[in-house]
Amino acid sequence: MNFEIIFVLLGLIGMLTALILDKMRPGIVLLSLVVVFMAAGIITPKQMVAGFSNRGMITVALLFLVSEGVRQSGALSTIVKKLLPEKKTTVTKAQLRLLPIVSAFSAFLNNTPVVVIFAPIVKNWAKKIGLSCTKFLIPLSYATILGGLCTLIGTSTNLVVHGMMIDKGLGGLKMFDLAFIGIPITVVGLLFIILTSKKLLPAERPDNFEEEEADAAVEKGQHIVEVVLASRFPGLKRKLKNFDFKRKYGAEIKEIRQGGQIITENLGEVRLQQGDTLVLLADDDFTKTWGDSSVFLMMTNGKEIPTRPVPSWKKWTALVLLLIMIIGATIGELPAIQERFPNVKMDMFFFAAVTAVVMAWLKMFPPKKYTKYISWDILITIACAFAISAAMEESGLAALIANFIKNVAGSLGAWGALALLYFVTLVITELITNNAAAALAFPLALETAQKFGVDPMPFFIAICIAASAGFATPIGYQTNLIVQGAGNYKFTDFMRIGIPMDLIVMIISVSLIPLIWPFVPA
Repeated sequence: MNFEIIFVLLGLIGMLTALILDKMRPGIVLLSLVVVFMAAGIITPKQMVAGFSNRGMITVALLFLVSEGVRQSGALSTIVKKLLPEKKTTVTKAQLRLLPIVSAFSAFLNNTPVVVIFAPIVKNWAKKIGLSCTKFLIPLSYATILGGLCTLIGTSTNLVVHGMMIDKGLGGLKMFDLAFIGIPITVVGLLFIILTSKKLLPAERPDNFEEEEADAAVEKGQHIVEVVLASRFPGLKRKLKNFDFKRKYGAEIKEIRQGGQIITENLGEVRLQQGDTLVLLADDDFTKTWGDSSVFLMMTNGKEIPTRPVPSWKKWTALVLLLIMIIGATIGELPAIQERFPNVKMDMFFFAAVTAVVMAWLKMFPPKKYTKYISWDILITIACAFAISAAMEESGLAALIANFIKNVAGSLGAWGALALLYFVTLVITELITNNAAAALAFPLALETAQKFGVDPMPFFIAICIAASAGFATPIGYQTNLIVQGAGNYKFTDFMRIGIPMDLIVMIISVSLIPLIWPFVPA
């Protein structure tokens, strides 16, 4: 190994360590590494900033706005309320009605707002009808993950791989390329959840509040409210004693749920993290003021969070615009359309841009506040991922690891290499962010395909699935982190149902991908 390979390898180890320790946001971790690579001459300044102009990355930003327009229209809330039965039912029957629809929506919308919208409604409904919300929240998160495997826009990870393919002149993915493998995975995954979650997931754990304390709060005009901290919460990484939550928000913290632990004592010493669930005593003014704020990912208080009334035309308009975007991006990829309009590339980037702008014009989301609806850390992570991928290729590290994968695969050939690459990507996803996992795996996929002299498409599809299908830990996917505190889940609750899910998805993927995309000579 030469100096550049060792330097890049040590840099990647440092990045993985920093991401696992969660000392800084993923975006700044990756940006720091990219700057180090540029300063060392591994990559050029042009390579460093190339990801910031990538169409895949910008498409992710536009889809944040589209998802926000749909969310604020109230269309999803209306649909989920009609799906949930008003009378006594069973967990299995309710899941059968709910989860397939959740997967369908998450195939075309950002997964996080789908969970943010559905989770409080489902939790309040379960309490009202006498069922444990713990039987629904992890399945809700998993259903969104499964749905995201079915389309190009189902998750930002797919768009990262798509953007990297375009950079390499490989054409990218079409809207429903992933559906050939994603739909079978989703069907089997949902069946597994519906058949086993009732036994594998815990019964609802009681809150740590004494009934007398809750009753006393009601007499004072207060009630229990749960909020999930978003990336924009100003007190992240700070000890609670150094952040006057009560003065800023007018609510008192009674309990913190963090990393599967429930903390009720020495709250002042707790460092607040994104995804933490805070159990508060608050009045109605708190929910009215902060119910739709970007500092909290989700809020629930056992009843509907008050929101501004939305005209019914906005609900229909949001769904129609979403449908036009999906159909337009699909039809726009047809050769006949491309020949008809040779100067306009009507792909997902084109239609996402048009849809986002039309939604802004129609005030589907407040156009003056559009920046607050974009997760900039995710975008920076994606943009820097392109530069890290370039560093792995330029240094020769990607080729070295690909050669190692080929040797380990041995007599199993390209199929064994695909399985090994899938497993490595999955492990990285469970430990760090899914976008970073895809970025690290992409150059390995390309180099491995070249070592075997085959079409790289099966390897690209494999890393799309593996980097998104993180079920076994709450940190594997953001939606898992959101429902962890809301459902009062322990780390082991995810492992009990998530590890079999990981294995099922891996077996289906490694078995079907070579059949759908054969290892043909490149």
